[in-house]
Amino acid sequence: MANTAKMGSAKQHIEELRKDKFWIGVGTKNPLRNDLRMGVKYLSAELYSKDVHFLMELIQNAEDNEYLEGVEPSLEFLITSRDITGTGAPATLMIFNNETGFLRKNIESICSVGDSTKAGNRKRGFIGEKGIGFKSVFLLTANPYIFSNGYQIRFSETPCTECDVSYIVPEWVDKPCISDIQEIYGRHSALPTTTLILPLKADKVKAVKEQLSSLHPELLLFLSKIKRLSVKEDNENPKLNSVRAISISSERDFVSKKNIDAESYTVHLAAEEGGDESQGECRYYMWRQKFPVKNENKVEKRKDIEEWSITLAFPYGKRLDRGMTCSGIYAFLPTETVTNLPFIIQADFLLPSSRETILWDDKWNQGILDCVPSAFVNAFVSLMKTREDAPAASLASMFAFLPIKSSVYFKLNVIREAIKERLGQESIIMSESHSSQKFFHMPSEVGRLMPQFWNILLKAKAEGAKLHNLSSHGKHILHSSFDVSKYNDELEFLGIKFVDHAWYPKCIQSCNLVGVGDTTYMGLLCFLAKNWNSFDISSVRSIPLLKYVTAASDVSLLTVNEAVNQSYHLCRSKHSKDISWLIKWSTEFVTASKLVFLPQKMQESCLEVDAILTWMKNHLKVKTLDAYEYSNILKKSLQSSSSRLVIAFAHFLHHSYGNHFLTDSEVRSICSQMPLVDRYGGVYVGKKGVLVPANGSKWVDLLGSNPWRDEDFIELTGDYMTSGQHAGHHTPRNELVKFLRRWAGASDIPEISPPNASIPAVSSPLKKENAFLLLDWLKSLRSRGVGMPRDFLRCVKDGNWLRVTISGCTIYKSPAQSFLPSSSWGSLLQNGSDMVDIPLVDQQFYDNKLSRYGEELKAIGVMFECGQACEFIGEHLMSMAANYNLTSTKVIAMLSFIQFLRTKYLPVDEFINSINNVKWVRTCCGNRSPVESVLYVESWKDASTISNLPFIDQDYYSKDVLKYKAELGLLGVMVEFNKNYQIVIDNVKPAATLHSLKPTSLLFALKCINNSRKTDKLVASLKSAKCLKTNRGYLCPGECFLFDREWGCMLQVFDDFPCIDVDFYGSSIFHYKDVLGKIGVVVEFDDAVKKFCAVFRQRVSSKSFTKENALSFIACYRNLKNARQTLTGDLRTCIQEAKWIKTRLGDFRSPKDCILFSSEWQAIDQITTLPFVDDVNYYGKIIHDWKDELRSMGVVIDVDEGCHLVLCHILLPQDVKGITPASIVSLLRCIRNAKLKSPKSFPEDFLKKAQQTKWLKSTVGYKSPQECMLYDQPKNLQLCDGPFIDEEYYGQLSSYKTELATLGVTVDLPSSNANSILASHLMSLTEFTKIERIYLFLNYANWKPKAGDLSIWFPTSSDNGMWVSSNECVLHDAKGLFKSRFHVLDGTKYKSDVLMFFSETFEVKSKPSIDDYCTLWKEWENSRSTLSVDECQAFWGNFMMNLNLKNESLIFESVAKVPAFSSGSTDAVLLSKHDVFIPDDLLLKDLFDKYSPNPIFVWYPRKNMAAISRHRLFHLFSKIGVRKISESVSKCELSNLKCTEWKKVNPKDVHISKGLMMLILGFLADPELKIESKSRHDMVKGLLNLTFFETSEAISMNYSLKRTSGETVEVSSRQMVRWQRDGYKFITQKLDKSAGCKGVLEYATMFAEVVSRGLLWEKEDLIQGVCELIKLGFLVEFAEDAVEYLLKSKNLQVFPEDEEFLATVPFA
Repeated sequence: MANTAKMGSAKQHIEELRKDKFWIGVGTKNPLRNDLRMGVKYLSAELYSKDVHFLMELIQNAEDNEYLEGVEPSLEFLITSRDITGTGAPATLMIFNNETGFLRKNIESICSVGDSTKAGNRKRGFIGEKGIGFKSVFLLTANPYIFSNGYQIRFSETPCTECDVSYIVPEWVDKPCISDIQEIYGRHSALPTTTLILPLKADKVKAVKEQLSSLHPELLLFLSKIKRLSVKEDNENPKLNSVRAISISSERDFVSKKNIDAESYTVHLAAEEGGDESQGECRYYMWRQKFPVKNENKVEKRKDIEEWSITLAFPYGKRLDRGMTCSGIYAFLPTETVTNLPFIIQADFLLPSSRETILWDDKWNQGILDCVPSAFVNAFVSLMKTREDAPAASLASMFAFLPIKSSVYFKLNVIREAIKERLGQESIIMSESHSSQKFFHMPSEVGRLMPQFWNILLKAKAEGAKLHNLSSHGKHILHSSFDVSKYNDELEFLGIKFVDHAWYPKCIQSCNLVGVGDTTYMGLLCFLAKNWNSFDISSVRSIPLLKYVTAASDVSLLTVNEAVNQSYHLCRSKHSKDISWLIKWSTEFVTASKLVFLPQKMQESCLEVDAILTWMKNHLKVKTLDAYEYSNILKKSLQSSSSRLVIAFAHFLHHSYGNHFLTDSEVRSICSQMPLVDRYGGVYVGKKGVLVPANGSKWVDLLGSNPWRDEDFIELTGDYMTSGQHAGHHTPRNELVKFLRRWAGASDIPEISPPNASIPAVSSPLKKENAFLLLDWLKSLRSRGVGMPRDFLRCVKDGNWLRVTISGCTIYKSPAQSFLPSSSWGSLLQNGSDMVDIPLVDQQFYDNKLSRYGEELKAIGVMFECGQACEFIGEHLMSMAANYNLTSTKVIAMLSFIQFLRTKYLPVDEFINSINNVKWVRTCCGNRSPVESVLYVESWKDASTISNLPFIDQDYYSKDVLKYKAELGLLGVMVEFNKNYQIVIDNVKPAATLHSLKPTSLLFALKCINNSRKTDKLVASLKSAKCLKTNRGYLCPGECFLFDREWGCMLQVFDDFPCIDVDFYGSSIFHYKDVLGKIGVVVEFDDAVKKFCAVFRQRVSSKSFTKENALSFIACYRNLKNARQTLTGDLRTCIQEAKWIKTRLGDFRSPKDCILFSSEWQAIDQITTLPFVDDVNYYGKIIHDWKDELRSMGVVIDVDEGCHLVLCHILLPQDVKGITPASIVSLLRCIRNAKLKSPKSFPEDFLKKAQQTKWLKSTVGYKSPQECMLYDQPKNLQLCDGPFIDEEYYGQLSSYKTELATLGVTVDLPSSNANSILASHLMSLTEFTKIERIYLFLNYANWKPKAGDLSIWFPTSSDNGMWVSSNECVLHDAKGLFKSRFHVLDGTKYKSDVLMFFSETFEVKSKPSIDDYCTLWKEWENSRSTLSVDECQAFWGNFMMNLNLKNESLIFESVAKVPAFSSGSTDAVLLSKHDVFIPDDLLLKDLFDKYSPNPIFVWYPRKNMAAISRHRLFHLFSKIGVRKISESVSKCELSNLKCTEWKKVNPKDVHISKGLMMLILGFLADPELKIESKSRHDMVKGLLNLTFFETSEAISMNYSLKRTSGETVEVSSRQMVRWQRDGYKFITQKLDKSAGCKGVLEYATMFAEVVSRGLLWEKEDLIQGVCELIKLGFLVEFAEDAVEYLLKSKNLQVFPEDEEFLATVPFA
């Protein structure tokens, strides 16, 4: 019943609204409906740019709603495919909120635009205000529904038919009902009080689902009411669900931590997505701080708000984002602003309706942003310092909140920079401490260490090293938890830099890092190695760092300098297996090699660190060696050592190889150049070979003596045969010899290489045994691939030691003259040739074993093949030919021998090859080789007519030679012609014998050329011979033409061309067209054209080109065109450029310079002298029949084509008034056509003629084109203002704008030409209105004057004025100081634009310059003694506004007097700048003002003014030369104190206490001052050596000033405290505390100054700082706890060594 009553009341309320507000059912229209429609229109324009606007508005509304106590505020979004409203919507969105429900005022508000029930209630926590939030749902739905507290209404975007208003008219609904909603929400859950139903538009469903799926978990972060928010989808088929369901909840740690006007708390957000409770959670540290609203930032919308509440959220860990972009600025709900800052800013920002961002330029928002840096710094300091028990590592994680990245928003970058600056002034950085106490410092006071060095320090600390001195080397060291690479960007942002490299050596020494364990020691070396380029300084190089093994096997230390500069070199083993081996053996050779090795442990560790190895190699010069490299160094160093060490070296190599420290290849390389000891005890290196001892050697049996003696061979000493003991290793007897035979090349025959020398034994017959020993040696050499030396080979090859048989006789021959036949060819050749005997090796003598040594015998020259024997015979015959002993009979016999070989099927190639290239054949041309000879037969008949061929002399050899054609052919003789054209060409007859050739001979010669490759010789002969018959007789080919039917007409134009007589040669001559071309005959059209053009030009130049020639050529031209013959460029050029056409003007011109007259040329002919073709007296009218040909040749036919000729032949009359407008228009048309044809070129002569004459009529008379302008209604100008073309006379010429511009007329306004014309015309005017219009135009055109155009019209009245120089003008003179010096323009009638034009263009000064002020001041100095205050303020105010670094030197040089002022005076007095002073010490000013009657101090305004600040004015006076009172006054301590009245007192009675000492020592211990503790203590001891007195007598100080006049002004004042350095006395006047606070402060000031100056008189720059500290300490009576706090507030402290010193001070 209650629900029914509530619904009834709600329905009645809706009916009243529809009737009273919208006049529905009244019968008449609401007179305010237009206002309502406009409001709705404004609503539509204010809706968001994105479809998700409704989400933010509805969440905002839910946050502003009221909730019953005990209810957890929640908001639920549910989207379903069910059409619960029956509107046909594809999907419906339902929103549930458990608020108290809609009231009447809420309903009335939602039925309005801009009328929110929350407006103006910001103090109560409401965050909505616009009154359109709910209406934003119309972007998604046409009919939103509301169910709440009995209300069941909907709205429509369609205008109501009864009131014509949309969006805000409510309509009661009965469907859906509450039960329908309950069914979807769930029957087992209580339905929330308020439900919104949005049937979605079809095109919005996808966007709504996407945005619901991406609802951000941080939405609840700054909402104070809503604690839970969820999204889900409900479909009948759950598989169709596409929305990512999520449930977001928040919890708050309400235990706030109060801090001044701020509080901090923690918020815990949890997001459960898709039923996964562990989907995500994040904890946020919240800092809320209030700031008063400044008056300049107040706005109407927030007029009642007095405080800004700014909340910063710092997320611990990864923010909850569901894969979306996180907002950085909240106005209770998120905006879309991505700040790139690691924290979130929440405040009551003013937003646009779209909520996409904040209003950046709004002053309310700017005020909030200005407070963010302060809030951040306070929050960060709280995070860093609040928990004293927090471990350092947890504090370092706070760096994640620093805004190290820049933002895309300028104002956020301003915030970032402000945060950076403020953090730099806060003590927030923790330093490394040796105690549990945390010490914080400003970023600039802290230094970083390299990460590698931190590792070393931490390891050293674990090994017991003391690190308490870390911060004693000039910088506090950043705590190790902070000094890690992941905070690099944050530390750079804070400005924390690495300590300089000079710090590290101090630390290494003070912490004794070299003496720690091996691992830490190697880490230190690694660190130094990687940073050596920075550490390579003397302080590091002098630290003992490097360990090495001495000659006595001890380990010692070296500095880097010692390691680099000592005579012994440090070494290390390249491989770990070599380390102990090389160290042990190095003791044997240390005296010779100068090499010592690093200890074994150090070497083993180094092998794992490349950086150390590189450092040792490049900077410490440590040699890295393996056994092989060490052996090579020893090999070189032992070359000049004793034989004992050399033999020991052999032992070392033997054992290194045997123990696998050297490989085969390494031993081979070393032994190839190793030092060896010969049989006489000498040490030799690099011998060519090594011989075993001679006893029992084979080489002695064969050779008898040592032939290698002269070839640098060494014979080993017998010491290599003995045993030995070295480095603990034993070598048995004869082991070294075996080693050396294998690796050092010690050898004997047959292993040894032969000497390059002759062996006497082989010059005579060898015994069979020695012959085989020699052959075995040769076989060994061949098997080893060793070549035989030249002399050795020659003596073996040429020595007569080999037994042979010749014709049955036995003799000894050299191998090179012997044959070892492999078959019966030997006897066969001996029987077949009676010309030569062949020596054959006696195989029976050598037991038929020589076949085993075939290759060796071949190598020494023994011949085996039949061909070689034939070649031997041939060479013998050729030697006979060389001696002219080869008769014709011998030749016939030789041919017969070849015939014999062929019949016996024996090879003939070798024999033929041995004789066919020797000139032994007699020919008609002398002796020739066979391959150069020809055997004459009938086929050579034609060739013999043009060529001198080397035919074989058949008369000498008789006709029998013809029987051996085949044999001659094998020898290379040419027997048949067989198209062998090349030999004909090679032997062609001289050109003189080739004149007047018969047709057959010529055709054969052409055939030779046609069928050969190398034809130059024959071609050259024919070119030089008159061998061709033409119509003009026999001529050389180069003078002849071969007639062609297509272009032969050219040869008929003139009678100068000789053509080949085709009837004489027959038509076959045309078959050799290309060959004729080769020998020079003109056969091609292009070549004929060149000849023709030469004749053509010669005829034209000699004026022998007749009318008949011309007409014939034109006819030929037609034929060539009809034959489609392509005309070459040369012919075209000849036709078009040669002057061969006669004109009416009586001269000859080229076609392109001629015109064929027609009627259309009549008009333009009246103002031109054109070159028409002479068709009247020369060619006649017949010339017109060739019109097309003439056009093709370049003759101008049409007027449009001949415009360029018109321009070249223009003739303007002297009386320009006779030029009619029609003539001008015709000329402009010709110019247009000429420009179209040649846009880039134009006849210069035409322009010169056109521009030299004043023939264009303008509004101010006739002008030349360049003096005229085309009027086109330019801005600010009228037609009468300048020389514009008179278009009333010519008619409209604007269509010829381009052509007029070509003539030089200015057609573009504005332009530089137009500006110059108007500027020149300007000086002829005196009418102000015209002048001003032109000035305005020139200003608009950005005109810049020339040097001579700097005059300005200065109007003196409305009608009169004068032209004045721009230098005499100024725009403004605000104070009227310069009226008599300048023409002031701002008082004239000129417009402001013109005045600006004068300033920018004529460089008229806006106001008087510094020079002008200096001149004026100089006048005042010379003419006046006083100035009024107004004059001073006017002058110095304007002067300082115009002063800059460039011109300030002018005032220093020109000012001699400055204004001085004293109290009570109304005017300033001008005094010398040396007699007045700047009052930079107000105490002294008051003192001198009190006692001096005359002005002493410079004038300055009593009230600070914007234009004249006292600071700037004093700075200016100082630069002028005015002295400061503090620097000019002389002080003198009055010495009339009576010692009798002094009372000796305890130091504590005059405030000399431990607290004072602590202050002074704490100040001096500042690391930036870099004062060592001993120096600090020595300074403070100055107080300990004093005797302290107190007196009641006044202690005074006298001050005096000297002026240039000689006057001295003296005053005195109380001093109260005095330090007499000469007597070590400290006297104080008894403090009178009855004088009040001022008296105490005055005494404290005097005391602090005297003590600080007394202690630090040698360090003037430190006096002021310690003086201020002492003054503050005095005021707190130097209480030790107060002093300690005071020091810490200045980031200072007393170190332990200072405390120890204080303990020794008696009164401390």
